[in-house]
Amino acid sequence: MAEAGNGNNRDERRSNDEGGQRRGSKGREQSRGRRQANGSDRGDRKGGYRGSKGKGRGKGGRPGQGNRVRHDRSNPYREGFREERMAQKEREPDLPQDLEITDLDPSVLQDLKVLSKDNADRVAKHMLMATDLLEDDPKLALDHARAAKNRAGRVGVVRETAGVVAYRAGEWKEALSELRAARRISGGPGLLAVMADAERGLGRPEKALELGRSPEAKELDEAGKIELAIVLAGARHDLGQHDSALATLQRLNPSLDSQGFEQMRLSYAYADALLATGKRDEARSWFEHVAKVDTDGLTDAAERAKELG
Repeated sequence: MAEAGNGNNRDERRSNDEGGQRRGSKGREQSRGRRQANGSDRGDRKGGYRGSKGKGRGKGGRPGQGNRVRHDRSNPYREGFREERMAQKEREPDLPQDLEITDLDPSVLQDLKVLSKDNADRVAKHMLMATDLLEDDPKLALDHARAAKNRAGRVGVVRETAGVVAYRAGEWKEALSELRAARRISGGPGLLAVMADAERGLGRPEKALELGRSPEAKELDEAGKIELAIVLAGARHDLGQHDSALATLQRLNPSLDSQGFEQMRLSYAYADALLATGKRDEARSWFEHVAKVDTDGLTDAAERAKELG
């Protein structure tokens, strides 16, 4: 994560959710995103990959099922599907020759084993490129993520990565579509905070709040609940409901004795909410607390505390 930003700033919020799935080898450690933090890792999955011959697709998943098959664009039996897929592959961005797929997290590589060896290798490399380019060239990163999705659209972690990369690139609608697909495939709460924030990006804070009331929100671990609460507080700010934003964060019991990155982010958002409700002195105390915890200078808490001094 790049910084613990204000819940109202989408550029800062976009930096709070990593799309990387890389393992920390060769000094290039990158996060696996929120797969573990939000409780959506393999151990929590209820579904998973259901094969490549129509299982799990419900009605219309096999030949001879009428218009439903023809109009389902993801259905391999649809007329023109093969031609479209070949055209997509021809438009794929180039891949460097020196990519090592062992840089991917082992659990991701395990998920890709449902594919043919050559296809799994290409998908893995596109996922690596999507991760590496995310900060410097989010558009090209998204092209790689889309290429991986086109080759492995029934693998949950591939759809999840595509969703996070789309989110970081500001493609809110696409991010929601991909993350919803990942949840259908893999089960669990998924990247609920990212989905809620994408709803905010689309100007739909009410939809973000609905996600916060969903049953899946109760399945999140502590880090996931903090991340979601920060987004929900931002949605309340979007609606001008600053007192409600403060109350949303208070439910997580922020403490001036807290330590750690997630708690630091919670404290920053809480300070911001206090300021929005006119409680300047309290806000300054919380910004000062964040500044003490933030030894790496990830936030502007010290400057904000000084401004209120």
